[in-house]
Amino acid sequence: MKSVEDAQPEAGGLLKQPRAVWAVAFAATIAFMGIGLVDPILPAISESLEASPSQAMLLFTSYLFITGICMFFTSWVSTRIGAKKTLMLGIGLVVIFAALCGLSNDVNAIIGLRGGWGIGNALFVSTALSAIIASASGGVSGAIILYEAALGVGLAVGPLLGGLLGEISWRGPFFGTAVLMAIGFIGIVVMLPKLPKPPKPVGVSEPFKALRNPALAVLSLVALLYNFAFFSLLAYSPFPIDDAAADQGMHFGALQLGFVFFGWGIAVALSSVFVAPRLIEAFSLIGTIIGTMVVFALDFVFLALMVHSLVGLIIGVVFGGLCLGILNTSLTEASMNATDLPRPVASSTYSGVRFVGGAIAAWLAGEIAKAVGAPAPYWVAAVILVIAIAVFALARPLFHRLHPEYVAEESVPAAEPAR
Repeated sequence: MKSVEDAQPEAGGLLKQPRAVWAVAFAATIAFMGIGLVDPILPAISESLEASPSQAMLLFTSYLFITGICMFFTSWVSTRIGAKKTLMLGIGLVVIFAALCGLSNDVNAIIGLRGGWGIGNALFVSTALSAIIASASGGVSGAIILYEAALGVGLAVGPLLGGLLGEISWRGPFFGTAVLMAIGFIGIVVMLPKLPKPPKPVGVSEPFKALRNPALAVLSLVALLYNFAFFSLLAYSPFPIDDAAADQGMHFGALQLGFVFFGWGIAVALSSVFVAPRLIEAFSLIGTIIGTMVVFALDFVFLALMVHSLVGLIIGVVFGGLCLGILNTSLTEASMNATDLPRPVASSTYSGVRFVGGAIAAWLAGEIAKAVGAPAPYWVAAVILVIAIAVFALARPLFHRLHPEYVAEESVPAAEPAR
């Protein structure tokens, strides 16, 4: 294996990918749209179904918690039924549960159905990452950039579409997700060739045993803490933005929130594709992760101080998207390269742990705001990021494989689900 800097794909190589890669990336974009579609309608759901902000934010918690738990088992499933069938199963479940959410009249029922949605999301997202890495040309980093670009575009378009549909009804984004994922399902069926199953399936306990690897365990913990901050921003911010607008006598409905998070998602996409690779090249992977987390923590301090300013909140949220894009790409690349574990196993373990962090934040932010005040969730997120920085910095000796000078033979096992 070349160093992690094998990293930067050759000029033009990033876009010259096999058909299978584009099929998965297209479906991944639509899958990630499903996350942001719901964000602009959280205040509307809270009002229409007489739910507290904490209850509305449980739509993220149930989804992320079930996604995180199921992530540990996705490599076990995909190496038995194959990557293509796993992707199709995941997308199919999302279609069903998203449609059921749109048909529901009770917030608690929607919270439960979002858990079923999370099962489908877990099967798809973890398998998509390892499939793109296995199939893409231009090295591991080029594949990860494509994956993060799909994430960024999905997160950008999702809130905008959610806002447009949410102006019609809070049910619209749920039905919109179902339709879009059905299109993604067709794309996988038509465009993705059948991928052979690996000769040796992954054992059900392997993703859990992978946490014995110190480097992956630390990266997973850092990702959990980082995702706590990520979803403190994504799930909680619609409420202080809505309150700040109301204080200024402005109407700030689903469409306006959609535009704010569209800007946030564009920032995620641009920084993950264009900024992250350049920062990694200039400051190393480790330096980029530490430096960006410091800036992200400062952004939360800014949000806490500006929590009653509509303009300040919008600036802080969109700027946070820049940090998120860089960290998504950098931490994912680190998790894929820090060990010699099979990448499907590393992906399942890392993804499972980090999604649990998002689940905790989506529920806790509302409770903290109710108990302490509107700025409190942002202060907590800033402190959590400081802890993540300290953990990562203290564990730095474990990450010798991430240094630019590291050169060794590639040792990716044959058990890649997308081979």
